[in-house]
Amino acid sequence: MNKTRLVLALCLSIAASALPAAANPLEEYLWVKRPLVIFADTPEDPRFVRQMELLAENPEAMEERDVVVLIDTDAATPSELRKLLRPKGFQLTIVGKDGQVKLRKPRPWTVRELNRSIDKMPLRQQEIRQRWER
Repeated sequence: MNKTRLVLALCLSIAASALPAAANPLEEYLWVKRPLVIFADTPEDPRFVRQMELLAENPEAMEERDVVVLIDTDAATPSELRKLLRPKGFQLTIVGKDGQVKLRKPRPWTVRELNRSIDKMPLRQQEIRQRWER
């Protein structure tokens, strides 16, 4: 499958899901996925465009680490994600499977940089050990 299509399909499937206003918008991913939340004030933000290009280069690596990509490019209408994570302009946020914010960055990161950060997380270390024990 084309890498760009895979990333786009991931983003569209997330964007299509409706979130209850009172609920934590990340609750459905707790202990299952690692949300990578990408904020920008508009979809034309060059940093947002670059981040999406970088993610399209290696979606398999993100999938291997149980990453789900969530995007919010509408600063004019604050979403529950925006209210929860309170970005200022472009922001890349990694949320661990435990629901805690692990990283916030004001610039795009490569898949390699993201993977290195994720692979240092204790739960990810445990997943790697369990895989080797099988």
